[in-house]
Amino acid sequence: MEYSKSELRRSKALELIKLHGKISIQEIIEVIGCSEATARRDLDLLEKSGQIIRTIGGAIYEGALMQSTSELPFADKRFFQRQGKERIAEVAAKLVEEGDIVCLTGGTTTFFIARALKKHRNITIVTNAVNIASELADADGVQVVVIGGVMRAKSYELSGPLAESVIDKINVTKMFLGVDGVSLDHGFTMHSELEARIAQLLIERSSQVYAVFDQSKLEKSALFTIIPLHQATGVITNKQPENWFEQACKEQQVAIHTTIDDAVRQ
Repeated sequence: MEYSKSELRRSKALELIKLHGKISIQEIIEVIGCSEATARRDLDLLEKSGQIIRTIGGAIYEGALMQSTSELPFADKRFFQRQGKERIAEVAAKLVEEGDIVCLTGGTTTFFIARALKKHRNITIVTNAVNIASELADADGVQVVVIGGVMRAKSYELSGPLAESVIDKINVTKMFLGVDGVSLDHGFTMHSELEARIAQLLIERSSQVYAVFDQSKLEKSALFTIIPLHQATGVITNKQPENWFEQACKEQQVAIHTTIDDAVRQ
């Protein structure tokens, strides 16, 4: 079977992405010897075929991303499972009512929730993530409260004594908690000890807590436990949960919201 010149070029680009885990437009131009427009077009086609994930200025191999999302900056992680995260955000936004005080921890899913809430009116959003606060800057009906603290560069999240002192003075109606892993043994987990601590303090000030995550987080445990499963009011995810997780939620009275039919099972 003969391949066209364009197919061979894309095949070579894919090999490079698999080898290194990621690639930039400039690297494709230099190694393969094509124009910038051609490099971008090839990456777009490879993404449509489901083999890579486009990022700003390049691409990431999906297999590598599954194993190393904790090491990637927010700008790259937000492209992973993007459609699923956007649908999760739509479900989360429907739970928010006028007058609510909503807390959003840092993370890619909670960032999309912030976007989905921009058209709401008469709500307050409390966050420890600088990028979420920035995203909400032009939302007229939303009051934004940033807790302060020292920012972690990759996640844009604020933590430390200043953040903790502010949290102690606020009250939250509904909290949406971004997580790095979900497991039966370790509950909802995060990679960063500082971010896990801030999340725990925010949970203590929240009436309802919803963990938000796509299916790639299930049966994975990060280093630090935030809370066990039973301490969440509910979870919002993008697919029908696996049997073990659905059963655990039922036993521990944790509501399950999915993007499939936006139904609640308890």
